[in-house]
Amino acid sequence: MKKRTSFPSVFWVANSVEVLERFAYYGIYMGFGIYMEYLGYTKAQLGIVQSIFLLFSYVVPVISGTFADRFGFKKVLIVSYLAYLPSILLLIFTRSFSGIALTMLSIGLAAGIFKPLISGTVRAVTDKTNKTLGFGIFYAMVNVGASFGPIVAGKLRAISWDYAFIAAAVSIGVMLLVTLLFYKEPEREMEGTTLKQKFRDMWTALSDIKFAAFLVQLGLFFWLPFWAFFNLLAVYIDRNLDTAALYQSVQGVLGTGFTSIFSYTDEQGVHRILGETISHTGFIIMILQVFVSRIFEKFQAIPSYLFGLGVAAAGIIVLGFAYTASPSWVFLGIFLFAVGEMISSPRIQEYITWIAPKEKAGLYMGSNFLAVGLGGALSGVTYTTLYGYFRDQGNPEYVWYVLAGNLILGIIVMYVFTRTLGEFKEQEE
Repeated sequence: MKKRTSFPSVFWVANSVEVLERFAYYGIYMGFGIYMEYLGYTKAQLGIVQSIFLLFSYVVPVISGTFADRFGFKKVLIVSYLAYLPSILLLIFTRSFSGIALTMLSIGLAAGIFKPLISGTVRAVTDKTNKTLGFGIFYAMVNVGASFGPIVAGKLRAISWDYAFIAAAVSIGVMLLVTLLFYKEPEREMEGTTLKQKFRDMWTALSDIKFAAFLVQLGLFFWLPFWAFFNLLAVYIDRNLDTAALYQSVQGVLGTGFTSIFSYTDEQGVHRILGETISHTGFIIMILQVFVSRIFEKFQAIPSYLFGLGVAAAGIIVLGFAYTASPSWVFLGIFLFAVGEMISSPRIQEYITWIAPKEKAGLYMGSNFLAVGLGGALSGVTYTTLYGYFRDQGNPEYVWYVLAGNLILGIIVMYVFTRTLGEFKEQEE
C-alpha cells in the first residue's frame, strides 16, 4: 500500500473555515422558526422564508463552482463572506416580513456561493492515498460546526436574539481574516468551463428522462422530508413538548453540568431544554457514521437507500408519539432519523457519482443539487404551513405522521421505478 500523502496547510485552513461557516449557518437556521414565532409571524410566513432560504442555498452551488474555477477559490470565498456579513447583521435591524425574507434570501445566496468551495479545495489537495480520510475529516468538520452553532446561538438567544446574530456575524468575520491571512490558492488543473457550457451540460444530463425522473423522486421523497425534519423539529420541541420534563430526562443521564449546555432557566426559575440545541443529527453522525457506512457498504445502493428511508420514517413516527406519550420519546425519534440519514444520504449520493461516466461525475453531482434545492424549496411552503394548521387544530403531532407517509410513499415509488425501468448501471471505474 502506498504511503499516505500528508495534507498541505491549506487543507486545515479550509476545514477550519468550514467549521466556522456551518457554525454561523446552522446557528441561524436551526432556531429561525422559534425566532419567527417570537416576532409573531404565522407558520405559512415562516414556510415561505424557509423555502426561499433553502432554494438559494442549494441551487446557487450549481453555478458558483464555475466562477471559482475562473477567478480562484480565494476570491470567490471572499465574495461569499462579503455577502454573508451584512446580511446577518441586517437581522438585528429588520423586523418586517419582507425585510426578513430578503435578508434570508441574501444569506442563502452567500451560503450557496460558499458551499462548493471548501469541498472543492479538499478535492484539489487530496489524492488516491488520502482522499477518503480527507473527505471524512471534511464531513466531520461540517457536523462539528452544525452541532455547536445551534448550542451557542440557543444559549445567546435566551438572553437576546441580537446576541445570537452577532455571534454568527463574528464567525463570518473570523473566516474572512483566516482566509485573507492563511488561505493559499491550491494548485489544480483548471477545467475552463464557461457558465454557458455549464448550463448546456446540465441540460444534456437532464434531457435523460429517466435520470431527470430519478432526481425528481429524490427531491420529493428524500430531500423534502429531510428538510421538513430540520425546519420543524426545533420549534416543535420548543413550543409543543414539555421542555422542563426534557431537562429532567437529560439531567438524569448527563448530570446537571453537562445538561446546562443545552438548556436555560426561564423567568419562573424553571430549567428548560432549548429546542434548537437537540433538534439535529450532528452529534449522532459524528459518532456513528463510519460504523454505519462500514455495515452498509456490503449491500447494494438502492436497497440500502430504501432501508434507510424506512428507518427514518420510523423515527419520524416516534417524534409524533413524543407529544401524546412522553417528551423523552423525541430522543429515540432523532436517533432513528439520524441512522436513516446515515444509511440513505451517503449511499444515494455515492450512487449518483458511480452511475455517471467518470468524466461527468461532477456534472451529475451538480445536477443532484437541483434535487436538494427542489426538496428544500417545497419543504417550507408545504410542511411548515401544514404544521401550523395542525397546531391550530390542537394536533401538532399529525404533521409527523404525514411526513412519515411521505417517506413510505418514496420507498414504494422508488421500488416501482427500479422494478419497471431498471436501476442505472454503475460504472466500473
